[in-house]
Amino acid sequence: MSEFHSEISNLSPKSLWQFFDKICSIPHPSKHEEELAQFIVNWAKEQGLDVRRDPTGNVFIKKPATKGMEDRKGVVLQAHIDMVPQKNEDTEHDFTKDPIQPFIDGEWVTAKGTTLGADNGIGMASCLAVLAADDIAHGPIEVLLTVDEEAGMTGAFGLEAGWLEGDILLNTDSEQEGEVYMGCAGGIDGEMAFDITRESVPAGYVTRQLVLKGLKGGHSGCDIHTGRGNANKLVARFLAGHAQELDLRLIEFRGGSLRNAIPREAFVTIAVPAENQDKLAELFEDYTQLLSQELGKIETDIVSFNEVVETSERVFAVADQQRFVAALNACPNGVIRMSDEIEGVVETSLNVGVITTEENKVNVLCLVRSLIDSGRQQVESTLSSIGELAGAQVTFSGAYPGWKPDADSEIMVVFRDMYEGIYGHKPNIMVIHAGLECGLFKEPYPNMDMVSFGPTIKFPHSPDEKVKIDTVALYWDQMVALLRNIPTKS
Repeated sequence: MSEFHSEISNLSPKSLWQFFDKICSIPHPSKHEEELAQFIVNWAKEQGLDVRRDPTGNVFIKKPATKGMEDRKGVVLQAHIDMVPQKNEDTEHDFTKDPIQPFIDGEWVTAKGTTLGADNGIGMASCLAVLAADDIAHGPIEVLLTVDEEAGMTGAFGLEAGWLEGDILLNTDSEQEGEVYMGCAGGIDGEMAFDITRESVPAGYVTRQLVLKGLKGGHSGCDIHTGRGNANKLVARFLAGHAQELDLRLIEFRGGSLRNAIPREAFVTIAVPAENQDKLAELFEDYTQLLSQELGKIETDIVSFNEVVETSERVFAVADQQRFVAALNACPNGVIRMSDEIEGVVETSLNVGVITTEENKVNVLCLVRSLIDSGRQQVESTLSSIGELAGAQVTFSGAYPGWKPDADSEIMVVFRDMYEGIYGHKPNIMVIHAGLECGLFKEPYPNMDMVSFGPTIKFPHSPDEKVKIDTVALYWDQMVALLRNIPTKS
């Protein structure tokens, strides 16, 4: 490996952190992973490892068993190559060109103004560190690095039978040390498209931009139950309450940037009668204070701006504005239902993720997650009904299955016993509300035994993302011990 570019390369375990440091230096947002993928391929070839790629772009690397371990079951170590590109509004960063800038902040590693990419860069780094190591006992190993997981699970969807030989898959995309996962939610993208007509800005109106920002955001699966505000929904609430009173005319609604991230910011351009400017300012300030009272235990940094803005755009027709705002305000968001089967786990949720405005259309992109198909279908039906009432076209795409827990999983028993042997207590065996690729892997490899584990990562999919340093060492110890304890072939 070539030079390292930050202080994290000196952390322990050194090999893992050096690989992660290198990963941070190569841009790899979803759909722009090729440079990093090619670096990994070239590195593997330099190590004399068997490396190949499938038509989707996934990377496969094989390493023979260490001496005396040839009779163990084959293990697939799996991570995804891409990262979520999120940045603070005042951060200058091009995720397709600029490196991530990680730094040590007390007990954590985080990044300057952007997502860190510990999701799933730490897992990817651990896979490469195992390949690089000459002091780890293991059976036959394959590494599978998938592409475009965050933006559509393209690599997992494209995985074909026959590429993998292993019996066991260790997914490294979990985010809480001390927990091991044996199931996850499935999901589907939903889009509501509102056709709009426009009119000239009425005489005597001025144009302004209302901005709500400073929210924590986060992962729309792992963080959906934490009570964080959704900027899109909060701004819709203000418009529903005061647009008619102030005679507001909507010009643009823009909020969120990824369907799987809770929106941290929303921007609305409106026209308002000049005589209502002061009343608008007063009501928007009062509303911001109300949100701080309601959400202040969690959302500690809510800020709003009411700014003069020049625009040549025309306003929405009144009827189109009313049905869009009403539909957005009525749309459910957050936890729909908690699981009856697994205590403390979300069963079904909805994230109103991204809103964009075009000349003649407003698009609302949502992500539905559920542990059960019927829960997902219920939310799909709700969105379809809202669309029908509001005259919007509702479409669904990109459905992916959940990963059904396997009560007879041999590798789960091995992980549990290994963990208890090291720490003196059992791990929490969990089902996660986030979407893991394991459910899709079960399609071409129905008999593969799987678990998912990882270090503690907080606030993934947001610029506050951080990974706890000591849990990376714990995770690495578990990986090494697990590989040493893989069962023999029957």
